[in-house]
Amino acid sequence: MSGFFVALSFLTRLPVPPLAPEKAGSLALAAPWLPAAGAMVGLLVAVFAALGASFGPWVGALLALLAWVAVSGGLHLDGLGDVADGLGAAHGNPQRFVEVARDPHTGSFGTIAIALQIAAKLVLLATVIEALGVKAAAIGILLIAVWARWGTLALGRAVPPLTEGMASRLAAGISTRVVVLEGVALALATAFLVPVLLTALPVTLALALYWRVRLGGITGDCHGASIEITESALLFALLLA
Repeated sequence: MSGFFVALSFLTRLPVPPLAPEKAGSLALAAPWLPAAGAMVGLLVAVFAALGASFGPWVGALLALLAWVAVSGGLHLDGLGDVADGLGAAHGNPQRFVEVARDPHTGSFGTIAIALQIAAKLVLLATVIEALGVKAAAIGILLIAVWARWGTLALGRAVPPLTEGMASRLAAGISTRVVVLEGVALALATAFLVPVLLTALPVTLALALYWRVRLGGITGDCHGASIEITESALLFALLLA
């Protein structure tokens, strides 16, 4: 279970048992467990959505959003902001993108992207809870969180790392076999429970093509941004149900 606990410590702020030093920072070890860690995230968010929904859809959406941000420590939102700043300043230069994205300060592009993402998730969560009901919305949220983390595996396999860093360390533990097997299992469950969320497959493909064409590779910030984009896209897809 070491890989699962490393994945939890990497993707969430949930407490995990002490790990041996050689395993604690091994993203390669964590890679196959990212969707399982996503399930923990989705379960927590779904519980808070259900609790808040007893007071109304907007309260459910607010509690779900707070849980979503808190459980990840804002990690993926930070990646989205860094990517927005990097793309805004890079002008097609991948090296410039990396330099700007690594700057610890958040610029105007990043601030706008984070604000819009938070607003989009709040509105989409409230609308989904109101339109589909608490039970269906909770199942959808759980699957969305899993698909977004599976997308990290697929992107890590389909798009080469742009630099040495988180993306390259993660890619070392991703195998095509794991991506396919977990993707098939997730697709079968989704087809039975919420078929519209199979939209995750073309969304992931579109992201892979975008990173290849725009930057020629992927970074840790790109993975974080991709998770946020996938989650919002799939929440919107739920409305199509």
